[in-house]
Amino acid sequence: MKSDTVLTYTVYFQPAEEGGYVASVPALPGCMSQGETFEETRTNIGDAIKGYLAVLTEDGDVIPEENEYVTAQVSVDRSFEREA
Repeated sequence: MKSDTVLTYTVYFQPAEEGGYVASVPALPGCMSQGETFEETRTNIGDAIKGYLAVLTEDGDVIPEENEYVTAQVSVDRSFEREA
């Protein structure tokens, strides 16, 4: 992989129960990070992705490319929920 190659990956951010956020990258199994703020988490997951790809490169493994994800819209019956 050339040093000027730009790869794009989908990152999922979720609020952590204890506060802050957790981020994961579906195309890179096990690549996760966390932070106290969204910005910190975004920086940390960027570093985690770079580290993940560096290890793959060092080991001579293939660098995964982002798969195309398909989204679907569905209607959900929420009549079972109680009004707050």
